[in-house]
Amino acid sequence: MMDIASRPPGPESGLFSLADLEPATITRLASRSTELFDDREAHDRPLRDQVIGVLFTRTSTRTRTAFTVGTVRLGGTPVTYGPDDLQLSTGESLPDTGRVLGAMLDTLVARTAGPLTELRVLSQYGQLPTVNAMAAEEHPTQGICDLATLQLRFGDLSGVRLLYVGEGNNTAVALAHGLSTVPGARITFACPLGYGLPDAELARAAKRAAWSGAHLDQLHDLGHLPHEVDVVYTTRWRTTGTTRRDPAWRQAFRPFHVNQEFVNRWPDAWFMHDLPAHRGDEVSPAVLDGRRSLAWTQAAMKLPSAMAVLEWVTTVRPPRH
Repeated sequence: MMDIASRPPGPESGLFSLADLEPATITRLASRSTELFDDREAHDRPLRDQVIGVLFTRTSTRTRTAFTVGTVRLGGTPVTYGPDDLQLSTGESLPDTGRVLGAMLDTLVARTAGPLTELRVLSQYGQLPTVNAMAAEEHPTQGICDLATLQLRFGDLSGVRLLYVGEGNNTAVALAHGLSTVPGARITFACPLGYGLPDAELARAAKRAAWSGAHLDQLHDLGHLPHEVDVVYTTRWRTTGTTRRDPAWRQAFRPFHVNQEFVNRWPDAWFMHDLPAHRGDEVSPAVLDGRRSLAWTQAAMKLPSAMAVLEWVTTVRPPRH
């Protein structure tokens, strides 16, 4: 057996970005999530005898709980790590940490304070399937959860019209990559000037949308909102763990507040929010807790979508060397 220290990095495996997945895989993960939403026992405990590392160096309620509980429900054993539990906090390198975790764990679910490249390094050096549970660039498991919630509400998503309002953050990026695979979908991102989706991510999603027949658009002027919308989606104005260099940033976001007057432009539209919510900032209590809010269904969907991702990752695991 090759010594761990001398083992070269292998190809990464797991879930890092929805842009990496085939459209059929994204659809299958969303559909599987709805199946597990309807019946959380609809599986044969595929993680039995497996140990899943759950590493969160940023705060989390829904995602961390979902992957920890999901591991248990699928028959696995979770080992959880907080922000200061690993020697990473004392200066150990990512490659060294990856090698050690890969020698002991079967899969790693991680939310770190750094960029997505950190998770790719852990996966490569540990030869360890890794799930991006939110990085600065993208929150792909939230994207699967959101697509599953939409599928639960609408069934076939072909032609769905979604208006996203607020910061072009990692949740928005996941929505762009996920919905760009849906035939005929029309997604509009209404973001304050200077707070939109990264150009490279939007261009990457638009390229896939051109293939599927979807359409993505970004605007900064609320006077040009679409006339027909099936779903209004917002997130809190400041993403977990981020700061603002502009002290007056709230002034830029205030017009993007989603209240009853805003959503009344589309009387039949549903409302979505990935939570946590700051009532009075990005959304009013009347909308968040209203009869057309899907936010709490989204929150409940976090568990079955985490289970679907874990189940899928175990089936695509490459052989160990």
